[in-house]
Amino acid sequence: MSTKRPIIICTRGSALALAQANNVLAQCRKAFPRLTFELKIMKTTGDKLLTASLANPDKDLPKGLFTKELEVALLAGRADLAVHSLKDLPTELPAGLTLGAVGKRADVRDVLIYRDAAHREKQQPVAATKLRGFKPRLAIKDLPKGAVIATSSTRRQAQLRELRRDLKFTELRGNVSTRLKKLAANGDIDATMLAAAGLGRLKFTITPAGKLIGEGVPDGLLATVLDAEVMIPCVGQAAVGIEIRAGDERIAAICARLNHAPTLACVMAERAFLAAMGGGCASPVGAHAEVVGKQVAMRVVSFIGGKGKRAKGKRGINAAKDLGMALAGKLKN
Repeated sequence: MSTKRPIIICTRGSALALAQANNVLAQCRKAFPRLTFELKIMKTTGDKLLTASLANPDKDLPKGLFTKELEVALLAGRADLAVHSLKDLPTELPAGLTLGAVGKRADVRDVLIYRDAAHREKQQPVAATKLRGFKPRLAIKDLPKGAVIATSSTRRQAQLRELRRDLKFTELRGNVSTRLKKLAANGDIDATMLAAAGLGRLKFTITPAGKLIGEGVPDGLLATVLDAEVMIPCVGQAAVGIEIRAGDERIAAICARLNHAPTLACVMAERAFLAAMGGGCASPVGAHAEVVGKQVAMRVVSFIGGKGKRAKGKRGINAAKDLGMALAGKLKN
């Protein structure tokens, strides 16, 4: 393998995207110390359209809001690997591109984040009256009637609405730190939801007392991790995907060292399910697959068309895609 030309890894520029890309960069340098790797930061359409609704997307919005510009760079030869949050990568890739590797999956669960009542009362007893807070370990069932949850995810909204018909929703855009700051200061919202994996990659932690802490996290926020059976994750959640040019043997050999086979089997089942349902990244659909022994076990939910439908099943690891398509067939029928 030639050591002359640097291998370009492209990524979005958000803190979370950079954390993921730098992790891939470190793995590449460790596995291939004689090769030169460089990081290239790019801005995608999704990064520019900060006012676009993701819960009610315009039909004219292009697919791959957070991936297209990276894919163009791959096809043009300006980059060799594109690092994505796999949940953002459409199931149908452009001609000439392929999913080269999937990293080991992190925590797939969602996290409910809300203000700490005790902290608010201690800091500003008068001004804090509009900033409603809650006790630690808040559960969905414990939210007050008509509570406002800030989330742009149709999947989260649909599952929460199924649990609590009285809950209200508003959209919240921006990077993780921006969302947390808005929650801390905006009395019009009571809570938000974020992925545990993203919080972990940003080095945020939840203390035993339920406090969310980390660099850039506003004081006085609490967090509750939700069970994956209660809040089924989105397709590909907590997994990092590496997209490359099809037929590029040099880069494929690098990806072979980065790939985590059990995670790949799971996300292939989930992506096959989403593709068979005819949905995209913004669809109100959830799927969670995990390797159990020599099989892939998966549970799915879909709110496409309105009422939630659920199914679960198991198949051999080599039949992961078949499992996804079979479960989609159950829901459709």
